[in-house]
Amino acid sequence: MSKLHISVAICTYNRAKFIEDALRSLQQQQLAYERFQVIIINNNSTDETEAICQRFIAAHPEMNFTYVVEKQQGLSYARNRGIREAIHPIVSYIDDDAIARPDFLHNLVERFAAHPETDGVGGKIIPKYETARPEWMSPYLEGLVTKVDLGEKAFRYAGKKQFPVGCNMTYRKTVLEACGGFNEALKWRADDKYIYYAVSQLTDQVYYLPGAVVEHQIDDHRTSRASFVRLCWKTGNEEGLRVRSEGGAAYRSKLLEYGVKFGGSLVLALPYVLRGQWSKANYLVTYRYQAWLGLLAAGRSA
Repeated sequence: MSKLHISVAICTYNRAKFIEDALRSLQQQQLAYERFQVIIINNNSTDETEAICQRFIAAHPEMNFTYVVEKQQGLSYARNRGIREAIHPIVSYIDDDAIARPDFLHNLVERFAAHPETDGVGGKIIPKYETARPEWMSPYLEGLVTKVDLGEKAFRYAGKKQFPVGCNMTYRKTVLEACGGFNEALKWRADDKYIYYAVSQLTDQVYYLPGAVVEHQIDDHRTSRASFVRLCWKTGNEEGLRVRSEGGAAYRSKLLEYGVKFGGSLVLALPYVLRGQWSKANYLVTYRYQAWLGLLAAGRSA
């Protein structure tokens, strides 16, 4: 067995409802405590997040915790703080509403140890709904609740369509530093895509690892109509920010792409309409329409 060590970063903002579950899942890891560091980056939470974290830390002195408050608001600021605070060569990010399977860290370090050419890993993400999978959910919308299941075989990511998603992504610290870290102009949604593209300029050794599994808790509020519409708009808006940093041509190309995808959503919605599955058709078209509006706004707040 390898003796590789790993740092786990949890960036959190007002997730008192879920943060203890995330921490407990790390406390229950099969990997020995001395082999991993847990970094909690509190990004100015105003709820009970800090009190919950501090109680958990005090109750588990056997674990190696680093607790910091990142005053600059935005997920990319928090993720960059995680790079700076990491004391181990591998940095893994999980969301503050994620539950890591007990063998999560073991499988990650074994991958990096057995394949030292590996510079990054993306794992499997399984949605865990508070009540039930919403009626409007379809395979075309599962990415909005961060579902990632690319099969049971490891493979190297290639191209731009698949990449490690922020709820479950791991990179070598040296690679994150070499590419300049996360883009702090991206406050929320597109920084996982940005970092993968930046890393890809340096190395093509980023892999999907099906054994690195987290469950992603999805509460009922997140699947409400209002939350869904805002999520779609923000997804497009952040993507607009990301591609604008690449230049005007990239932004115009993305506008065209989103326009085509909106048209495609009308075609994909038709079978649902014919089967009387109105909510599936409605939400599918709404997703592409709101994302396109967010892209057009490109940087303005909601």
